[in-house]
Amino acid sequence: MAYETLNVAIDGHVAHVALNRPDKLNAMNSVFFKEIKDAFENLDHDPNVRAIILSGNGKHFTAGLDLKENDAVMGTKDQDPAREREKLRRHILWLQDCFSVIENANAPVIAAIHGACIGGGIDLISACDIRVASSDTWLCIQEINVAIVADLGTLQRMNGLVPQGILREWALTGRKVAVEETQHFGLMNYVEPSKDEALAKAQEIAATIASKSPVAVTGTKKVLIHARDHDVQDGLDYVATWNSGMLLGNDLPKAAMAALKKETPEFENLLVDKD
Repeated sequence: MAYETLNVAIDGHVAHVALNRPDKLNAMNSVFFKEIKDAFENLDHDPNVRAIILSGNGKHFTAGLDLKENDAVMGTKDQDPAREREKLRRHILWLQDCFSVIENANAPVIAAIHGACIGGGIDLISACDIRVASSDTWLCIQEINVAIVADLGTLQRMNGLVPQGILREWALTGRKVAVEETQHFGLMNYVEPSKDEALAKAQEIAATIASKSPVAVTGTKKVLIHARDHDVQDGLDYVATWNSGMLLGNDLPKAAMAALKKETPEFENLLVDKD
């Protein structure tokens, strides 16, 4: 499917979603939010896709929210205030869903970041599973600078990615954060010299993930997310239940036999979701 603000391509078992408003620094407008949600939902329904790369075309990964569409975010003020605020709440929840589909996708998502990653861009990459950046990358939790509380996932998901005190400083000051600092505190998995090399690293990781059992990959992702949001005992119970349903499949004996023979196993796709 063709998109106005994205490029989406699939090569083998790896999909690549690229933000594609380079002339606008990949700023996020209302069309972008609709399309990013649609793209990831479609990829999640494609059983051939086992890993997804998310990158940005042009000079920067993204400048964040397109402030020229401020009215679309803030809502109008000519109706009953209570009803307008209730409507705005529903709109914010929908915007959150546009990034939550990334976190909830069966296939792991690897962000390949370069240049500026501002505001909503941090919401976006924090919903990804793995982050690779180029050495010219810098981040800014921009919302505090424009009198907004970041509300699309940064303050929630980054809690599990960097230390609490560091997140508070970044979020409360809105300062420019160099990529070396983000890697020091664990946000970036890898920092590569250039955009092309960061993308190549993301492709290498995606290819490795795509070679594994898709049942085990999606299970590992779901269990990790559950563990982040629950205590240890709940997490142990969850993974016991998960594996009691999944271990009897074909992939475990296939992987074991391939290991004994020093061969590379080939796994079947997940079943098609017809909903």
